[in-house]
Amino acid sequence: MIYRKQIEKLKNWKKKDGRKPLIIRGARQVGKTTLINLFAREFDIFIPLNLEKDDDRLIFEKQDKVNQILQLLYLGNGRAPRNDESVLVFIDEIQNSAKAVAFLRYFFEEAPGIYLIATGSLLESLLAKKINFPVGRVEFLYLYPVSFSEFLSAYGNDQASDIIKIVPFPEFGHEKLSSMYKEYALIGGMPEIVNHYLKNKNIAALNPVFEALMLTYLDDVEQYASSQRQVSIIRFIIQNAFKYAEQRIKFEGFANSAYKSADVGDCFRLLEKTFLLRLIYPTTNTTIPIIENKRKSPKLQVLDTGMINCFAGLQAEFLNNSPIDSIYNGIIAEHIVGQELISIHESLLYKNSFWIREKKQSNAEVDYVINYQGLLIPIEVKSGKTGRLRSLMEFVDRAPHNFAVRIYSGLYGIEEHKTLNGKPYRLLNLPFYLVSELYNYLPILIVKI
Repeated sequence: MIYRKQIEKLKNWKKKDGRKPLIIRGARQVGKTTLINLFAREFDIFIPLNLEKDDDRLIFEKQDKVNQILQLLYLGNGRAPRNDESVLVFIDEIQNSAKAVAFLRYFFEEAPGIYLIATGSLLESLLAKKINFPVGRVEFLYLYPVSFSEFLSAYGNDQASDIIKIVPFPEFGHEKLSSMYKEYALIGGMPEIVNHYLKNKNIAALNPVFEALMLTYLDDVEQYASSQRQVSIIRFIIQNAFKYAEQRIKFEGFANSAYKSADVGDCFRLLEKTFLLRLIYPTTNTTIPIIENKRKSPKLQVLDTGMINCFAGLQAEFLNNSPIDSIYNGIIAEHIVGQELISIHESLLYKNSFWIREKKQSNAEVDYVINYQGLLIPIEVKSGKTGRLRSLMEFVDRAPHNFAVRIYSGLYGIEEHKTLNGKPYRLLNLPFYLVSELYNYLPILIVKI
């Protein structure tokens, strides 16, 4: 099993006073069930249920009391717990029973000593249509694809896992970590793919696994689409989304289709609920708060960079000696950074944001902006000389501070520069493999204005 850092959050949840039933959210196949099986080792009794199975689902459908459900669960387990034993009940695919979802509040109120975790691959898209959700009686935890730090742990390279935490990063580790990050950017973070790769180290053998993942997402569509037309549009979007990742898109005629804007927009928003993709709208602000401008075209961010490489036919480009930031015109580099930023923030409320300044003569665009200590910090994913960071400098000229970040294939360092308009600014140059440590380097960058 791949060690996931969310296991520490689960351990903290276990210790918490006033603990509520926990729902783990995330896209299908990101490892939710595997995570719970790993966490189950912390308990004396583990009772797993899958509500795709009739027998498990009927436990909830035919009972009216939590105590009755627990007695049935203990009967199926073979014995009831002793007073000093901890019990974890895991309900997988909970969206298959609206009554099971409703029961979560009663577990919280009537059986607070039971540890209860639920997941549901299609729960997000079905909530509004079918299920009376126990608001305020549950907690949430989000699970994302495997991050680079988790990839290093799975790789078994303890030295790399340790050295990446050293601030500032020692230069002697640059070549090794750059090589490993390129592997990670190639295969992505889907757990089944990572496991398969680490066992076989065969890129070509991954494609059937990627295709099986794709078929899983396509097969799910009929369960949450509201009409046959929506089924067709959603399937079309899934089949084409990975080719348009990290690009600004228009709903009207998406991917050269004849579909109308309203229909495509509705289907994109449904897919956002499955966590398979995200629509990232730009901001024109240089100060907080980050306000999305939904009159502008969004960027399309998909679940996993490895799936882009497979379905856009980019794997061969990785096998030459090109740096990440030159592959696919820099799109893969930008996307994998966005994937890492989501992993850092670990919040369902966090969304990546990018900055634009659109005018008739030129368009300035900064890949990402983040809120750090009340400052909106621009992040550009780009190789080359600092003089080419024109959009970044345009942002700095308009911002009430003089700090910026570049993510690239080079070495770590902080440089002093001037914008094209002559404003001094400090630039943090951060190698790709240190994106997960970004917030440990920002205090070095940020000095008194």
